Amino acid sequence: MKTIKGPAIFLAQFAGDAAPFNSFDAICKWAAGLGYKGIQIPAWDGRLIDLKKASDSKDYCDELAGVAAAHGLTITELSTHLQGQLVAVHPAYDEMMDGFAAPEVHGNPKARQEWAVDQLQRAARASRHLGLKSMPTFSGALAWPFIYPFPQRPAGLVEAAFDELAKRWTPILNYLDGQGVDAAYEIHPCEDLHDGISYEMFLERVNNHPRANLLYDPSHFVLQQLDYLDYIDIYHERIKAFHVKDAEFNPTGRQGVYGGFQSWVNRAGRFRSLGDGQVDFGAVFSKLTAYDFDGWAVLEWECALKHPEDGAREGAEFINAHLIRVTERAFDDFAGAGTDDAANRRILGLS
Repeated sequence: MKTIKGPAIFLAQFAGDAAPFNSFDAICKWAAGLGYKGIQIPAWDGRLIDLKKASDSKDYCDELAGVAAAHGLTITELSTHLQGQLVAVHPAYDEMMDGFAAPEVHGNPKARQEWAVDQLQRAARASRHLGLKSMPTFSGALAWPFIYPFPQRPAGLVEAAFDELAKRWTPILNYLDGQGVDAAYEIHPCEDLHDGISYEMFLERVNNHPRANLLYDPSHFVLQQLDYLDYIDIYHERIKAFHVKDAEFNPTGRQGVYGGFQSWVNRAGRFRSLGDGQVDFGAVFSKLTAYDFDGWAVLEWECALKHPEDGAREGAEFINAHLIRVTERAFDDFAGAGTDDAANRRILGLS
């Protein structure tokens, strides 16, 4: 068996314009001071990484890794969630999604998609320069506005959406394969890949592509009432990244899964800081360890109540307490009597 690496932290929710969150060196020093050993970098945040340089220059990537190493940190992955989202956007979301892209492609969905694909390719090259094996991302969504079938969906609508999604992602997955990097799709509401069935629909259409893999985040499954432990049993061979994020679901007579258009604080389902929600992380870490997941346990902090810096501090301690140092021998070895084939046959009454 293998031991999960950690604790690590996803920097997206912490990067900002004030110190120590406004430069890579400063945020590394901050994370290390909390006890983190790894950092996941949002590839869209120019305060932390110059993706163009990283894709074109291994020397730059070596320098970036060196800054992290100087603080005792390892770069775990480059996240491309926002760029992946832009691979497939339903027109209803065009204006809102422009904010994820470079200003020069705003108002031009075709150019925005081409920009996103280029970004994903650049992140793949940068990941190779950094020696990284997986790239967390989103799938994007063409069918999400039709998630609930009323009015009745026209026959073939969902199938056409998934056919197109696979058509757009297949060349990207092939490019990732050439770089030796897995796409680790975060299965997430508002993405067409939002549960196991939708992932399987996509996987079938990309011919079970070896690079079409998963980021595991149980919080999203709590909010949609999916069995997040059974999910590990089903998809463990495809899980290549791990976001440690907590959530709770407390339905009432007034609201349930859909939340009644309420703010995060007032929703029945909401994300929480680690240990404040309902995810059974003891069981999660046990299952992933039993299946030999040896990637990083990465805190993704999202909480409507707690201050992010408190969530980050507590998160390092929480993850560290849940890491399982795997045993090198069976617990009952002390009772082993030693035997051989002849003795085994005698015990079974076969000789």
